[in-house]
Amino acid sequence: MADQTPPDTPAKVQRRGEKARRRARKSRAAAPRKDQRVDVTGGKPEGAVVPAEQSNSGATAPPTSRRGARRRRGAKARERGAAARAVPGKAANPPKSGLPQKAPNAAKSGAKAPEGTAPRPSTYFHGPFGQSYAAIDLGTNNCRLLIARPAGDSFVVVDAFSRVVRLGEGLAQTGRLSDAAMERAMGALRICADKLRRRGVALARSVATEACRRATNGPEFIERVRRETGIALDIISAREEARLAVLGCHILIEPGPGPALVFDIGGGSTELVLIEHQDDGGVPLIRDFVSIPYGVVSLTESCRPELDSPQDRAERYAEMRALVDDGFAAFAARIAPLREGLVHDHLEHKGGPLRLLGTSGTVTTLASVHLDLPHYDRSAVDGCIVPAASMRAISQRLSSLSVAGRREVACIGRERADLVVAGCAILESILDLWPAARLGVADRGIREGILRSLIGITHSKGDAA
Repeated sequence: MADQTPPDTPAKVQRRGEKARRRARKSRAAAPRKDQRVDVTGGKPEGAVVPAEQSNSGATAPPTSRRGARRRRGAKARERGAAARAVPGKAANPPKSGLPQKAPNAAKSGAKAPEGTAPRPSTYFHGPFGQSYAAIDLGTNNCRLLIARPAGDSFVVVDAFSRVVRLGEGLAQTGRLSDAAMERAMGALRICADKLRRRGVALARSVATEACRRATNGPEFIERVRRETGIALDIISAREEARLAVLGCHILIEPGPGPALVFDIGGGSTELVLIEHQDDGGVPLIRDFVSIPYGVVSLTESCRPELDSPQDRAERYAEMRALVDDGFAAFAARIAPLREGLVHDHLEHKGGPLRLLGTSGTVTTLASVHLDLPHYDRSAVDGCIVPAASMRAISQRLSSLSVAGRREVACIGRERADLVVAGCAILESILDLWPAARLGVADRGIREGILRSLIGITHSKGDAA
């Protein structure tokens, strides 16, 4: 009878399958994996497999578990990081004035932050960002940021931010910054701090002006800003405010002989600066200066509330004009002989006319109305020259309109409708004091002046005197 092989039983089939699977596992374990390589330089039998991190080291090969290999690689990476941090001279760059600095991460290090402190923004880095500079101007009405990089004899703006915060709202009545106003400013400053971090700013200067100068709780607010955002605001004097404004915009003054007048109508104050250009083309000299505590916010709050009667609006506007004229009176008396001499020279000897340059939201807004722009366009406004008579006529027309009527005027809108009349009153007083036929308009000022100082531009587009 022929030999017959009995059919496999299910148990035999299962055993053969298990043996095959064991052979396959051994084969895979003996082969190099992606995170391993074969040591071919000696110290191991040929074909021995060691982790990539330990090849050529003579160390015994660890178990072949992939999870174990990942744990070992992570541990070694942490050891290398700890060793790098322990090397002398590898500490972070020292803090720079006015920049938010990086605080330790208590959640990762286990350290407890000092009581009452808040997390600060990350520090700024040099490197692929290039050398960036920033200027923050926290005014009575606006919070503005400008970030720029040097470009030859000037700079190129890489980021900007502006928001109406009305920090000085209610200040004329209470002498303090209100909680609501401070919260609005804090929201804007947090955005500024985030932009500074993301742009890799190397050096910044942040200033606060009239609202913080006048408020009894101004220093407390400055400390809160530093604690919560890392931004170190410097409350500057009125003269420093005027100097920075001139530094930022004087290149837009029309050429001509004799002194020129530069003015800045702010939210809480107005500065007039009589300047004279130097022969070497550098930053002009300041011959005289005045600052009055009337800006578009403070003057609006210093007068009675606006009513809907045309007669009442006219009386209120005249009241504003009188307050501003009184504030300028001493300065006007000092410069009167010089002004009359310039006018006489212009009429008799064909000398240069009176030159006037304004920087502020008031003049840029009225210039937009003069240009009949459908919406604000900085490229059309910054550096334009407009007839003073047209600016005066626009001021008088706006002062006669109701708040609702002013809101319908292009480039004024809801944000400026209640404040623009005060700006018009200040502008008309300046035109009486320095009756130039033409008015230069600058959409630049304190922030640009700060940037020029930080970057060190020292010629005609230049640095501080």
